[in-house]
Amino acid sequence: MSALVVRDLAKRFGGIAAVSGISFALEAGEMLALIGPNGAGKSTCFNMLNGQLRPDGGGVALDGRDITGLSPARIFRLGVGRTFQITATFASMTVRENVQMALLSHAHALWRMWRPTAGQHGAEADDLLAQVFLRDQSARAAGVLAYGDLKRLELAIALAHAPRLLLMDEPTAGMAPAERVALMRLARTLATERGVAVLFTEHDMDVVFDIADRILVLNRGEIIAEGDGPSIRANARVREVYLGSGATSGGH
Repeated sequence: MSALVVRDLAKRFGGIAAVSGISFALEAGEMLALIGPNGAGKSTCFNMLNGQLRPDGGGVALDGRDITGLSPARIFRLGVGRTFQITATFASMTVRENVQMALLSHAHALWRMWRPTAGQHGAEADDLLAQVFLRDQSARAAGVLAYGDLKRLELAIALAHAPRLLLMDEPTAGMAPAERVALMRLARTLATERGVAVLFTEHDMDVVFDIADRILVLNRGEIIAEGDGPSIRANARVREVYLGSGATSGGH
């Protein structure tokens, strides 16, 4: 059974079809890139998958369970996590406390937050921080971290909720080129180890071709190509609408 199955998903805004009957599946541990020009429908697709938008047609299944049209909170509880272009952390809390908060939320125990945080889920938080190479910064305030470190903290927070599906919306936005590849290679390693299906959007094609197991290309709300890196690079229509003529030789 696929972790995620999307069938004929559609969304209109007035007379404009933002997403037009797209279908795809995603397996546990797989990294699937969703790319395309601005306005292609990527964000609309993401927002339907995590419940922020209700589809006008089609359906979404997570581990065989229909989650179409459920609230974002319900979908989150069923195992769909998301990271955003702009990091969302508690700046005044320590790195460790940020992860502990996420672990408490996952355990449905935020009502206990009036108690001292230090003794709650500490070992689990430390383990997650070690996995994203932030254990040595656990006592620092999140607000003073370098941007690349913040992105890794956000990944740890997302994983604290034990997602079955992780949606990563422009996860490397604002990062230096070397940091981008490093972050996504880390995400890939952790996703494989934990069996998390990952769907991500990304404008940096070096990252996409380095990381993605498969690539979906959207244009005007429709899937125009699907395949591995070499097949997408060689696709004439994809080069025309998005990648440009230099794609076959490694350009963007």
